[in-house]
Amino acid sequence: MIHYISGGERSGKSSYAQNLVENLSKTPVYLATARCWDDDFKARIQRHKNERGPQWINIEEEVHLAKVAPKNQVILLDCVTLWITNLYLDFDNDVEKSLQFAKDEIDKLDKIDSTIFIISNEIGMGVHAQNHMARKFTELQGWVNQYIAKKAKTATFMVSGIPLKIKE
Repeated sequence: MIHYISGGERSGKSSYAQNLVENLSKTPVYLATARCWDDDFKARIQRHKNERGPQWINIEEEVHLAKVAPKNQVILLDCVTLWITNLYLDFDNDVEKSLQFAKDEIDKLDKIDSTIFIISNEIGMGVHAQNHMARKFTELQGWVNQYIAKKAKTATFMVSGIPLKIKE
């Protein structure tokens, strides 16, 4: 079962989802999708790990999420934006290949017997991207978000740390 949480950067998505997951499981799973690009990002990843308690099971996977997602668990997948960035780069900025791969992977996750909270950024509400590659990525992000939201049992939009239920 998928629960979808979206919002802008620093809107409170991760902490909101983390609290929900911790209330459902004594041993929640954190499925991280980030690639460690530089020292600053490495420090950010470590800070996030430190913010979670020792009860968390951490799994890091950049592409094939369903292969590592355990069954019968409560999982926090953070985040779709970083994951599809990996896909977009791996598929040489091919939106169609990236989108199809993402849809297939979400379908596989949906079939796993686990409760999965999926976090994504809503990037299409800001300034119009200045170059072709960024505009195509914004489109990809929007289409992936729509696909996940349709499959999800619940959908929440975060604004300034406040959850707005958009699908229950």
